[in-house]
Amino acid sequence: MPRAVSPLGLIVLLCLCEVLTTLDAFAFASLLPDFGRLWQLSAIELGWISGIFFAGYTLAVPVLVSLTDRVDARPIYMVGAAVIACAACGFALFAEGFWTALLFRFFAGVGFAGTYMPGLRVLIDRYEGSNQSRAIAAYTACFSLGVASSYLAAGLVQTHFDWRVVFWMTGVAAAVSLLLVAIVLRPIKPVPPETTTHLLDFRPVLRNRVVMGYVLGYGVHAWELLGLRAWIVAFLVFGSQASGNGDGLAPTQAAALGAILAVIASMTGGELASRFGRRRVITIIMFVSAAMACGVGFTAGLPYGWVVAFTMVYVFAVQGESAALTTGTVQAAPKGRQGATLAVHSISGFTGGFFGPLVFGIVLDLTGRAETSTSWGYAFLSLGIAVALGPLFLIMTGDRKPRRS
Repeated sequence: MPRAVSPLGLIVLLCLCEVLTTLDAFAFASLLPDFGRLWQLSAIELGWISGIFFAGYTLAVPVLVSLTDRVDARPIYMVGAAVIACAACGFALFAEGFWTALLFRFFAGVGFAGTYMPGLRVLIDRYEGSNQSRAIAAYTACFSLGVASSYLAAGLVQTHFDWRVVFWMTGVAAAVSLLLVAIVLRPIKPVPPETTTHLLDFRPVLRNRVVMGYVLGYGVHAWELLGLRAWIVAFLVFGSQASGNGDGLAPTQAAALGAILAVIASMTGGELASRFGRRRVITIIMFVSAAMACGVGFTAGLPYGWVVAFTMVYVFAVQGESAALTTGTVQAAPKGRQGATLAVHSISGFTGGFFGPLVFGIVLDLTGRAETSTSWGYAFLSLGIAVALGPLFLIMTGDRKPRRS
């Protein structure tokens, strides 16, 4: 039987496993320009493959995360990690074009639905220390660390090996995460809900105005964030080619740097929200990122170094509200229904994650097929319009400072 893990050890373990399971999430995005050339795919088709991962997540997450109100999230996490490993290895073995890629990325998203929010539930159900909001912020921020690792590892491996090796690597990483959770963490019983309803009864969550304010805000935040992460490498490749000067960070390296900056941004935003009021801080950050989205795509014709610099600042702005939104949802959740609440939160977020990359690709194809700075500018504008709706949803949360925990 595994020993009890200290609060710090628990946070470190779950954050490490989160990074390992997230390596697969953005492997396709890291190689998106290569797949476009290899399989002769349009921007819309690339957007579908990028977005289908989040569609798989969204379809699976209501059941998988709601189950954590009834059973320990640990076995759900382990099954999710196993599905990611199988989907990644299946992609490496059998993907040969649009339809096969769509199939395996869909199941990779299903697997991720069993690890991302269930992993947070594993953490909060076992966390016995003070400052739970900081533990949540650390876990949420490490999603960006996983994204950074995904971009960087995929870029480095693909430089020296075939693209299939990238997906073998992400499959092995997910399997390692499964083993760590199985060996180190021991089973527990979750706190039962105050009233018993059927598994997918989300009515108590949907009736909670404060929760839904954060949930809907998270949805448009994820539209912008995941749309950006799906297309950032392709955008930087275009910027490098348009300027005729690819000196400096390679696109995958720049994307990885941006994801690391996002870790700092997420934790900083969470801390500011705790000190100065969650609604106020999130609203300011959303307006800033919306304004930047309206301009960053049009910079693609500038020297490549400037394109990277502007993109990094934008990435920092985009990530600033992530931890604050998730913490707000968790702390406003009805007692005993944190799993159902996180399920609704995830449905909203990853529905946005499906449409963000897809709409981005559609706009690219309709405005110049990604061959001009103007085309990229309009595509980024679609992200800005989405996130600008966030402050309207946050009105539902009131203007209370969040409680400390």
